[in-house]
Formats: sequence, C-alpha cells, structure tokens
Amino acid sequence: MTEVTEQEATNAEKQEVNKVFNKNVIIKGALWFALITVATIAGIFFYNNTGDTVTALQHISYKYIAICFVMLFVDLMLGSWRNHIYVRKLAPGVSHWVSFRANVANMFMGAVTPAHGGAGPAQIFVYTSNGVKFIDAFAISLINMGATLIFMPLAGFVAIMLMDTSSVNSFVPQMLKFGFTFFLLFLAAFILAFWKPLWIGAIIKQIAKGLSAVFPKRKEKFTKWADNSFTNISKYQQTCSVIIRQNPFLFPLSLLITTVLYVNKYCLQWVILMGLGVHANLVQVIAFQVIIQFGIYFAPSPGGSGFAEVLISNLFGTIIPKTLLSIFTLLQRSFLLFFPAMVGAYVVISLLRKHTLKKG
Repeated sequence: MTEVTEQEATNAEKQEVNKVFNKNVIIKGALWFALITVATIAGIFFYNNTGDTVTALQHISYKYIAICFVMLFVDLMLGSWRNHIYVRKLAPGVSHWVSFRANVANMFMGAVTPAHGGAGPAQIFVYTSNGVKFIDAFAISLINMGATLIFMPLAGFVAIMLMDTSSVNSFVPQMLKFGFTFFLLFLAAFILAFWKPLWIGAIIKQIAKGLSAVFPKRKEKFTKWADNSFTNISKYQQTCSVIIRQNPFLFPLSLLITTVLYVNKYCLQWVILMGLGVHANLVQVIAFQVIIQFGIYFAPSPGGSGFAEVLISNLFGTIIPKTLLSIFTLLQRSFLLFFPAMVGAYVVISLLRKHTLKKG
C-alpha cells in the first residue's frame, strides 16, 4: 500500500468525521433527542398519578442532590483522564483541559446521534483542532472503545446474576438481547481487527464484492470503500499496537478507569434515590443501572431517548413509588446525560463557530 493511498484513506476517514460533526446533523439529532425524551418522560409523568408528584417534589433532600453534582464532576474528570493518559504520551504539549472538552463533546454528540455514532468523531475533532495527529486521536478513540466493549458485557453478565428479574416485563429481556448481540459483535470485530486485521480486510472486500454484484453501478464506490477500510484497519492496528507495546500499563489503567467511571455512574442513581427518600438496596440499584446502560448503548434513537426512559420506568418502577418515578427518571437522565450534554453542546458550538470563521 503506497503512501499516497494511505493519505487518501486518511483523508476519507477525516471526511467521515466531518460528515458526522456538522451543524445540520447536530440540530436534527438534538431536536429528535429533545422531542422523544420530553414525550417519554411526560408519558411516565401522566401514567403514574401526577396528583401527588408535585407534592413529592417538596421532600427532596438537596444535600444528596449536591452530592450528585460532585459525582457528576468526578464522572467528567474520569472520562477525560481515560483519554488523557494516552494523550500525554502521544502529544505531551496538549493540556488536560483539551481532553476534558473532548470528553464532554463526545457525550453531547453521543446524545444527539443514534447508537452513540457521533461520539468518536466529536472527540477526534476536538483533539485534531488542538494539535493532536488524526491517527493518534483515532487510535485513542479505538483503544478506549475496546475498554468499553470489554467492560460492558462483563458488567451485564454480573448484573443479570445479581438482579431480581421476577417483576420486570418482556421489554427488558428484549433490550438485553439487543445489547448483548451488538456488544459481542463489535467486540468480536474489534478483537479480530486488532489481532487479525488481514481477516477483517478480506471480509470487507468480500462484502464490497457482493454489494457490487447487487448494485453494479456503484462498484467503483464499494471498491474504494473496501480499499480505504482495509488500509485504515491495518494502519490503526499498527498504531494501537505501538501505543500498547510502548506503554504496556496504559490499557490496564484504562480498563481500571473505565470500571471506576461506570461504578460512579451506577452509584449516582442510589444517591438520587436517597435524596428522594427511597432507601433501596445498593446492589439492586447498580444492577438495574448496568442493564439500562447496557441496553441503550446501541439503541437506534439519539442518546437512547425513549428506550432509556422506558427501561428506567420498568426496572426502577419495581422499587420506587409511582409518585416519584417521573421525578427520578428526570433526575437520572439529567445527571447522566442532560447536564454533561449541555456542557458538551457549549464546546461543540464554540468549535463549529471557530471552524466556520476559519473557512470564511
């Protein structure tokens, strides 16, 4: 593979990142995210006897809500450090503040695109806008995606063993099957791409060949896609291998940070419940949140909106009074997604404005 072809493949990958990270995609995704979320929470609110819900608001303990904000800050810092442990090795001049902005931009774009599709491109865009090489930013995103792909199925298995599933309806097992299917497929693809990149390249070329037979007019486009994909897989596999080989303790550290990051997220729900005056079993609460996070990660709606609220209602509705369920759902989604996404939105809008001014 020549250097010119590799450059073309990198440029094609950059174009894909820019295609996702643009104003129209963001506005459309944000609107759908807001509409679905508001409609679903409103549905939960009216379905669960709203008469006493407003009264229940008066009994919230703001001491616990303050603790939730501290845990939210910890969440954002852990997310940024998970990336920055690599950045400080690959681009020592880049500050931790850049990694913080990359992390919140990641969270915002994950919220407004289906299946978190825009999260990686947003993170890459922030890093490349601040002097990190594209290939390094992409490799960091891939490595940490690998850590998530390893952690989430394991957490899902543990949660299923610990939680009481006797009182949940059939929607929960269906979302679990959906989550496990996609996580295991992506994990298998990640492992094969890392250890056997030629196999994945060959599979992609066969897929392109099959698609070309079905759509002969697009043969050139499919062939170019397969060639670029093959080149990128080989190149990024080599980059990731070098990073991990030169810094053997970083990936285990990334796994550790990933674990602490998600445990903090899971425990945050328990603190919200304490603030609402609900004394629930911590293990059961963590198990519920693992299932929710696991089920919505690859959901086809922006930020898992709709699916997340229904899962929260189905699972936490077994341990929370109906009058508190809509409040809990709103607080849970706010601390885990809405507040970080708001910070990320500011970062993304600022970047897009600068990008537009440069073009002008």
